[in-house]
Amino acid sequence: MVPMVDLKKQFIEIKDEVIEMLTGILESTQYILGPRVVELEKKIAEYHGVKEGLGVASGTDALHLAIKALGVGQGDEVITTPFTFFATAEAILYVGAKPVFVDLEPDTMNIDPKKIEEKITKNTKAIIPVHIFGHPADMEKINAIAKKHNLKVIEDCAQSFGAAINGKRAGSFGDAGCFSFYPSKNLGAFGDGGMIIVDDPSIADEIRMYRNHGSKGAYKHEAIGFNSRLDDMQAGILLVKFKRIDEYNAKRREKAALYNKLISAKIEKPVERPGNTHVYHQYTIRSSRRSELQNILREKNISSVVYYPIPLHLQEALKYLGYKKGDFPVAENAADTVLSLPMYPELDESAIKEVAEAINNA
Repeated sequence: MVPMVDLKKQFIEIKDEVIEMLTGILESTQYILGPRVVELEKKIAEYHGVKEGLGVASGTDALHLAIKALGVGQGDEVITTPFTFFATAEAILYVGAKPVFVDLEPDTMNIDPKKIEEKITKNTKAIIPVHIFGHPADMEKINAIAKKHNLKVIEDCAQSFGAAINGKRAGSFGDAGCFSFYPSKNLGAFGDGGMIIVDDPSIADEIRMYRNHGSKGAYKHEAIGFNSRLDDMQAGILLVKFKRIDEYNAKRREKAALYNKLISAKIEKPVERPGNTHVYHQYTIRSSRRSELQNILREKNISSVVYYPIPLHLQEALKYLGYKKGDFPVAENAADTVLSLPMYPELDESAIKEVAEAINNA
């Protein structure tokens, strides 16, 4: 079997260091928002060239608390993409705001900046671009629109840790960058976890308050908050992996380059625009005959996954927003044609050749 991801291979390489880290944490008995969380927050903030990092319980919570801390609330509108994981819309709905969708760029499958302004109303408060599959959205154009209309920008970086535009890392362009440490991410924990990075200390203070039951001091609660705190064991594991994140991403890029070389030109392969650093959280091809191709791969014990088969505007839970099939044709076409292939830093070259050969023969 060629799996989509093999977390065991990575664990074997770092096992001794992880066990040493966890043993130290267990002996310290500091388990939540302790010194390893503080260290991780500082290192990730420095890595992105911003002032503050704030560990939270998940990538979904990172989006939710960032949206709330930036003043988005009941009756507001937030512009985002319909081609993303459901959490992007959930986080908007958690604060009582309304997600407003904009179609995609056909090549990157990121939100299309050219279509954003037509969706801006007096109720619009923010834009959430998603750096889908690890390729950055066009932040220069998005930020220009946001500045013109006095909107907040919250980057959904769940799939893009380490991605960059002309050397500036994804997550550092907007008012907040939100990361997921779900185990299969480029930087993944051994459970759930997330982080928000910001440059504004006052916003950081708001997020600290909200993540800890609305408290800025012991038993003093200034707001109705949440229980969303990164624990030290996950932070410790992430510190071990963080030292290797550039190496992991470089390996992903090497795997993608080999896929690009070996897979037939008849297949639509992922793009990397000039000046962008794609970190290939997923290596996603496109085919109008996806089901047939996926069945052939399955017969050869090769894993593949469709991210995402139903765009958000067609999800049953969001039916009340009033969107219909045909509203976002580029996103709908992506949902009908995308197929993600096995991708992780330790993926063997022989496995990539096996996958490419199966696709080309098909």
